[in-house]
Amino acid sequence: MLTLADSHVHLDDVSFDSDRNAVLERARQAGVTLQVIPGVDAASWPRIQALCSAGSGLFPAYGMHPMFMDQHRPEHLAALSHWLATQRPVAVGEIGLDFHVEGLDAEDQRHYFLQQLKLACEFDLPVILHARAAMDEVTATLRRIGGLRGVVHSFAGSQQQAEQLWKLGFHIGIGGPVTYERAQRLRRIVAHMPIEHLMLESDAPDQPLSTHRGQRNEPARVAEVLQCVAALRGEAPETVAAATTANVKRLFAIA
Repeated sequence: MLTLADSHVHLDDVSFDSDRNAVLERARQAGVTLQVIPGVDAASWPRIQALCSAGSGLFPAYGMHPMFMDQHRPEHLAALSHWLATQRPVAVGEIGLDFHVEGLDAEDQRHYFLQQLKLACEFDLPVILHARAAMDEVTATLRRIGGLRGVVHSFAGSQQQAEQLWKLGFHIGIGGPVTYERAQRLRRIVAHMPIEHLMLESDAPDQPLSTHRGQRNEPARVAEVLQCVAALRGEAPETVAAATTANVKRLFAIA
């Protein structure tokens, strides 16, 4: 069986409360033995910590997501610093900018994003980035600060934007959207990109695959993302699985 890594899954989400153990077992049966679980707000960090401490192959990241601005408070930045110092997660995330969703204050987003990037530098941790309708600004911010590493999850940008990220040493996370035939730009990027910058993800419970439209997504389906990516690249699934899993282990310093 192939060994796969899900570089981005919200396994703490309430939609998994009734069958989380079964979801984990299906993931293991599909070869998904490593999962990175990012936080979205301060309330999510204890849930993720408990989940990861109870299950092997689960790795926490802590951060404040731009879509949850109404949940964030200035004191949460100090709390995050404490969590990073005492819990030593594999990354700071999920953080970033979202200029697609209406009603999210752009300046507040920028403030929390910048402060969390500074914490990543302080604690020498990679970042898990959300960038929607904000890719150019996110990349410019990364370049301005310098010394950062990480992954832009659910990448949906252009070839040029992807190349700018690779030049900075960043990875791009690819999940369910690549399985839709209409996603021609994304599929072209994935087909030809350097494999050392590629990661697979589910973003479960969100972003179901084309074969599971309207359903709750789950980490086991990374195996189907793998098959799609391998076919697009004209490479053996074993090759893509080995490379993308190695990328996740290397970035997040997972043995």
